[in-house]
Amino acid sequence: MRLDRPVLQVALDFENLPRALQAAKEAIEGGADWVEAGTPLLKSEGLDAVRALKKAFPGHRIVADMKVMDTGAFEVEIAAKAGADLVTVLGASDDETIADAVRGGEKYGAEVVVDLLNVVDPIARAKRSAELGAAAVCWHVGIDMQMTGRTPFEKLAELALGSPVPVAVAGGLNSETIAQAVRAGARILIVGGAITKSADIGAATKKLKQAMETGTAVPTTEFRRYGPAEIREAFQKVSTPNVSDALQRKGALHGLTPHLKDAHVRIAGPAVTVVTRDGDWAKPVEAIDRAGEGDVIVIDAGGGTTAIWGELASWSAHGRGVAAVVIDGAVRDLDEILALGFPVFARSVSPNAGEPKGHGEIGVEVTVGGQRVRPGDWIVGDPSGLVVVPRERAQEVANRALDVREHENRVREEIQRGSTLASVQRLEHWERVG
Repeated sequence: MRLDRPVLQVALDFENLPRALQAAKEAIEGGADWVEAGTPLLKSEGLDAVRALKKAFPGHRIVADMKVMDTGAFEVEIAAKAGADLVTVLGASDDETIADAVRGGEKYGAEVVVDLLNVVDPIARAKRSAELGAAAVCWHVGIDMQMTGRTPFEKLAELALGSPVPVAVAGGLNSETIAQAVRAGARILIVGGAITKSADIGAATKKLKQAMETGTAVPTTEFRRYGPAEIREAFQKVSTPNVSDALQRKGALHGLTPHLKDAHVRIAGPAVTVVTRDGDWAKPVEAIDRAGEGDVIVIDAGGGTTAIWGELASWSAHGRGVAAVVIDGAVRDLDEILALGFPVFARSVSPNAGEPKGHGEIGVEVTVGGQRVRPGDWIVGDPSGLVVVPRERAQEVANRALDVREHENRVREEIQRGSTLASVQRLEHWERVG
């Protein structure tokens, strides 16, 4: 494979062919060079997706991201017959699979790109792939790996230097990082979400091409992955429905009403957990002194109806920078708390307060709103309610929630162009049979 300049490949990781075709059209208008039928699209629509893309864009190279693992020649041949110019084969497959895939491609004019996803020694595999006839290799950090903060840049430059064939790169590239990938030696820049999740795909593609051609990062606030120190920032950019979707529609705390100063409040922080008895406000108040700035106090009061939190506790928590309080029980002084602007989520409101008897514990596992909450688990809240995120998955789920939001932004744009949600998602086509 000879490449006179770096090329931009748009990855169409849709489940829906009409949406993929529209995205490809807009991306090509913006300057995309190659068009990829992504693995999700191929699994959903089959090789008809490749046929449709080749028919719609005959002047552009079409990539079938088959991720072939066996029957190399057969799978490459059927992709090539459908119109694919390049077909991906997994580097983790057997040498003979790669060699057979190359032979199959040669019969129909298709080239093989070896995907090095999860390959332990990518340079050695790139060299062997070249010996077997592969036209290029792809250094690929998968989406699930991206959610935990992994990027392709640690080994990209070393691989580009050591590979006998051109190196493609895929792994969450955006207009800030694509120039870095070019400088590292990548010749095929594969971009999915930073193009296909954009409200204006053409403009997003132009921005990426500009960064590639000038070698200068183009700033963006979208389509990036957040690290361990940025979890709160990430959660505050999304809604609790986004977070629930990222958790496969799990994690919601039920029956607790948000009491917020306005509809734009979003809270996110690690839980400081408290268990107490109905009306016993000693441990909840003591927990304020244990909480740090940005923490969320989560109180299991057994769903009781006697208030264990009020205005003075809210002033105290507010002064220490506590993000919010969550009470599976009752709160009082709600007017003063709302005026203060301190976020409270509670099962009920009551003027009756109990006594500070000191029963209960701080820093133990609790059950609130029907969900288990451990110390340090992340609590995310807004006017739609609350979601608990296991502490060990906080970074991953925050990034997945951002991905959900970005997909929704694109769907919203398509609806605003005159479509409907049912049409965009092709609901009748995808309704479960039986």
